[in-house]
Amino acid sequence: MIIVTAQGVVKSAIEAMKNGASDYILRPFDLEELELAITRALSFARLVVENQFLREEKTPDIGMVGSSAVMQQLYESIRQVAPEKATVLVAGETGTGKELVARAIHAGSPRSKGLFVAVNCAAIPHEMLESELFGHEKGAFTGAIKERIGKFELADGGTLFLDEICEMAPALQTKLLRFLQTSTVVPVGATRPKKVNVRIVCATNRDPLEAVRQGQFREDLYYRLNGLSVSLPPLRERSDLFALIDVILNIEQATGTALAPEVMAIFNAHSWPGNIRQLHNVLRTALALSNNAPIS
Repeated sequence: MIIVTAQGVVKSAIEAMKNGASDYILRPFDLEELELAITRALSFARLVVENQFLREEKTPDIGMVGSSAVMQQLYESIRQVAPEKATVLVAGETGTGKELVARAIHAGSPRSKGLFVAVNCAAIPHEMLESELFGHEKGAFTGAIKERIGKFELADGGTLFLDEICEMAPALQTKLLRFLQTSTVVPVGATRPKKVNVRIVCATNRDPLEAVRQGQFREDLYYRLNGLSVSLPPLRERSDLFALIDVILNIEQATGTALAPEVMAIFNAHSWPGNIRQLHNVLRTALALSNNAPIS
């Protein structure tokens, strides 16, 4: 709210600011003065939203670890795609660290000073995901008591990571395709599109082509998203299991905890279908049950 008035009384200006006005302009005024006030108001509103987002955001537990051949190939792929403008599709099994790869791509890109915003398309109900991504106007639907900035707009100048992209409903796939073609978003309940500058990084643990064949994913969207691709190796194909164990023990503040030789043999032989996430959970559970004794 910006107050414009011909009554230049200090008391009324103070009252206006106390009641939520972002600025106070005396008439007559020039357009540059009004434009500056609007710019300040919008910048402040965006900072409030970004601050709230950063407070709520959780940093991933494990960084990328490993010097095996498959990991070196992964690092090289990240270095190649990070500076580009094109959309990136990250593929890999559940628990392999797809979000970490997306963050590394963002960190190595010209957008690294912008926000990295992550959305799990499978974790949000379809009817709410549109508002989460594109935002909504006040009164757009029941319960929309105030305007909401969507993740596309929040990530303006940065990177939007769409995890489990194959779980997105067909209607939203159409809106996403529209964004990729026009770089504009239309919040729910709005009539005018908004221009945003966002790079999309997507991830899936499914075969996207199989999803296309089953009619669950738009073929034109798949080819639009698959401009650049990065594939993550499963844990069973990596030779750095014990390096990861050391990192996890450090995260769990259990550095120096010994694992019996038979445990190491079992870990080495296991297929780890849940990959790094499963490994972390198994170690966390073992530590909780071992009472600071060596894990047997």
